[in-house]
Amino acid sequence: MQRQLIRRVAVAAACLLPLAAMSLPSHSVSAHSSAAHLRKTLRVGIVLDVGGIDDKGFNHMAYMGGQAAQTKYHITFKYVQTTTSSDALYYANLSRFARQGYDLVFGIGFLMEPSMYKVAKAYPNVHFAIVDGAPTDAKGNTVNLPNVANLFFREQESGYLVGYMAGLMEKNKVGAAKHNVIGAMGGLSIPPVNRYIAGYYQGARAADPSVKILLGYSNSFTDQSVSLNLGLHQASKNADILFAVAGAAGLGYLKAAQEKNIYGIGVDSDQAYLGPYMMTSAVKKVDQAVLETIGNLVNGKFKGGDNSFNLSNGSTGYGTVGKMVPMSIVNQVAAQAKLIASGKLVPTTVIPKQ
Repeated sequence: MQRQLIRRVAVAAACLLPLAAMSLPSHSVSAHSSAAHLRKTLRVGIVLDVGGIDDKGFNHMAYMGGQAAQTKYHITFKYVQTTTSSDALYYANLSRFARQGYDLVFGIGFLMEPSMYKVAKAYPNVHFAIVDGAPTDAKGNTVNLPNVANLFFREQESGYLVGYMAGLMEKNKVGAAKHNVIGAMGGLSIPPVNRYIAGYYQGARAADPSVKILLGYSNSFTDQSVSLNLGLHQASKNADILFAVAGAAGLGYLKAAQEKNIYGIGVDSDQAYLGPYMMTSAVKKVDQAVLETIGNLVNGKFKGGDNSFNLSNGSTGYGTVGKMVPMSIVNQVAAQAKLIASGKLVPTTVIPKQ
């Protein structure tokens, strides 16, 4: 009888242990992370910016990173596209995933910095990540939060390399590059865009100190008609190479290069598929950053605060090089890339005064 009683008590205690564990509240990121590891499927939400999934660059690559993570880590993920640049809408989209208990929520773009701060403070047990930025408070101050991974790229490295290529093309008067003038167009004058352009200036002038650079902004990441007209205007001023840094709007700018039989340089993704007029692309592997951040959470290595993506870890650089570029120039650009990756050459983040 005594042995049977002891056995029954032991069985009852064992049955109660899982219930006790399930009732423990999660009050911290680390506790939430442990719960995520015990759950069968990790849930990830991605809030795209106004360029949307079809921008052929920045937002599309974030989506592709989510797709890759779904295959590699067996997560499930959903995305929502922001229709207008609005703090209220950014916050609504980010908080929607957080309220639903998603394990990791991405904000894709610098413009989400204020909203990211508010939502991360409101949901401290949810992990967040923001591409190209960090949480900023109501006064515009950057505030590193333990539950937010700030995913920064050294766009100036990619900009420098494609600028160096453009400068060498002009210096050697290769093909359509014969006027010693090149162009660039940003979507908005914001840090991630301007880092690309700053590097472009520096690289072009390192290769050809006398090159003239035309710069304009479409003030939009979606309006392709405005961008087309800006590209046509720069082409009329003898620009032989056009560098687009404007998401989906950049497709209109590059269309001007195609129409005028000059050369285009894409941005973020490898945009060689646009046609043989594409000289190369300044690459920024947003998909890799999204995949890596998800993997870090899966493996218990999520890192709040700044996370750097650069040439040394294969996250920046340039894409497919067009056939119009001589191998001698390709080799010179590759040599510059080695200097940057080694730290011997540090591209600037500041656009020079005109």
